[in-house]
Amino acid sequence: MSTLPPRRRKKKTKNMYFTQDTEDAIVKYNGSSDPEERSKIYQEGIHYGFFKLTENIIHTFKFYYTEVNEIEHLQHEIITFLLDKIHLFDPTRGTKAFSYFGTIAKRYLIIQNTKTYKKRVDKAPVEELHHSLKHSYDMDYNPMEKDELSDFMDEYLIYCNNNLSSLFPKIKDAQVADAILQIFGQRDKLDFFNKKALYIYIREMVDVKTPHITKIAGKLGDIYKEHYMFYLETGYTNFEDDSYL
Repeated sequence: MSTLPPRRRKKKTKNMYFTQDTEDAIVKYNGSSDPEERSKIYQEGIHYGFFKLTENIIHTFKFYYTEVNEIEHLQHEIITFLLDKIHLFDPTRGTKAFSYFGTIAKRYLIIQNTKTYKKRVDKAPVEELHHSLKHSYDMDYNPMEKDELSDFMDEYLIYCNNNLSSLFPKIKDAQVADAILQIFGQRDKLDFFNKKALYIYIREMVDVKTPHITKIAGKLGDIYKEHYMFYLETGYTNFEDDSYL
């Protein structure tokens, strides 16, 4: 009885379109103030990397909830956005250009997909904190790494908890905010995540009426959304910003 030879596992091919040369070109591009030189650097050393990066992200994560019919037109939009953010890339932070711009491209597409998805399902605007958090943390079509989202959420909770008395000077307001933050601090352990259940849970912790909870949740939601949008666009958090304090 003959036996088949063991199948060789196909060797995983490396990314050959966005290389160290691409990153070097980006650094050189950012270091130049000459429009002609920058255009030459972009065309020869950056454009192909951006084009293939956006193409692969769109198809890998199935970002098809957009208002753009042609993939290449969508790629053009993303590349334009990447160029708008290219000056923010800082190689001294230890992040490779491939990861940095890949993350920015994904975040751009997440925002666009979210907007289009909301239009298609005809949902009302999100007002309460719980929906804002659930939407960014738990939507099936959101391909952003959950570890990354969880890290952001942890930073947000630390910021709010450390500045609770400054954000909410009134004792009752601070108690409501603390109850909301406690719930989201245990988000992985909860077996429910809907508006009605959350409100009941908070009322059991703090003796207040629903409008009071909505008001505090709204302020926490505003803080969350402002920092989250900054994070999506830049890749960095800015919780040291004291605009709410």
